[in-house]
Amino acid sequence: MFHMLLFVPVALFWVAILASAEQTPITGRWRLILLSPEEEDDIAAQLAGPKWTQAVLNVLSSEGPPKLIPENDWRYQWVRETLRRIENSIPILQHEHESSSEWLETASGHPPLPPPADYPLRPRPRASDRVRRFSETLCGRRSSSSAHVIAGPPYSLLIVDKPDAANAFSYGFGPDGASGIVIYSGFLDDILAKSSDDDAANLQRQPEAFSWWTQLFGSLFSVSASNPVAHSHPTPTKDQTADLAILLAHEVAHLVLSHHLETLSSGAIIVPAVISMFADIARTLLFPITMLFGPFVNDAVAQLGKAGSGELTKLGEYCTSVSQEIEADIVSARLLAHAGFDARQAVAFWEGRQHSMGAVDCSSVARSDSPDAGWTLAHRIMGASHPVIGVRVERLKDELVRWELEKRVALKQRQVGRPAERPIMGLV
Repeated sequence: MFHMLLFVPVALFWVAILASAEQTPITGRWRLILLSPEEEDDIAAQLAGPKWTQAVLNVLSSEGPPKLIPENDWRYQWVRETLRRIENSIPILQHEHESSSEWLETASGHPPLPPPADYPLRPRPRASDRVRRFSETLCGRRSSSSAHVIAGPPYSLLIVDKPDAANAFSYGFGPDGASGIVIYSGFLDDILAKSSDDDAANLQRQPEAFSWWTQLFGSLFSVSASNPVAHSHPTPTKDQTADLAILLAHEVAHLVLSHHLETLSSGAIIVPAVISMFADIARTLLFPITMLFGPFVNDAVAQLGKAGSGELTKLGEYCTSVSQEIEADIVSARLLAHAGFDARQAVAFWEGRQHSMGAVDCSSVARSDSPDAGWTLAHRIMGASHPVIGVRVERLKDELVRWELEKRVALKQRQVGRPAERPIMGLV
């Protein structure tokens, strides 16, 4: 009887773990998400439409009322156009195998295309769906699929006017604008500061031409100060747009892979449940000793367990998973390549950020007392929540090398008339 009492909770625990296991699209990494499709739909409904903006503003209000850049601002339009360009490459991730020869036909001097992924982007099935489908098949009933939807575009966008912050983060889950990206203007300023001397000279010459026209004809044909032509702004170069696309692709990858649900599941369900279970076991084992000293000692042990579990839960929430960040980098490289950008530029981009920001530690991000902010962990790019950039750069380099290696192998196999054997090299 004693062994049965021990076996039942352990068995139920592992059944729940196995039923919640799933493989991440593109990379195939196994993960746990202890949320049903109905719970995910409820989360998405709470953030759909304008509710996403309000939830983000609640998060940002912890640092004071945020100042937003309006949609008619040229910076907002630039970011939005680049974001939509990245979004247009998401459907390609679902059908990479249908155009499997395009990545082999790219010339050596052109930006590379990735080989078809072993795990294409599909609505996320669960092991619980398979169990339910098997049970209903035994009962002679037809099971309806409850696969999770892809939290696809169009994504919401907010740009915070804060020049001293070069950060960005993704927030939310679900369609209909329930997920999106927040960018601080400081990051845009950093990108635009990299303009070449020729671009700066061209920008300075524009007001001079207008001034000559005004001096010649006077105020008769003067342009109103409200005319947008009179207010010159820098035209982003191709390299500046590519840097912006690298940032956006990384955040889009977080949203496409539903990393926020994984963080919510592990930080709010899995970690507290495991800690609570082990704390109860420890209290049970220590009870014969603590009962000799009275109920006060037993209560003190319980409070100590609660404090320790709270700190461990905070640590799990604050320190972003290294595997998620590496995964987002690798998937963002695919998004960049399919959107017409050179994925190899991402290596130089992140190396530049590594040299400019130094060491990276774990800290809380997007903290807020709002209940809307408690269920997610914002993935800041240039903040202190990301793992060591050097590790991510090396894994990104390995991924790009894998693209080239698989291309060479596939071309060699096609020349000899045999099916390509893809080398085993990728994410662990």
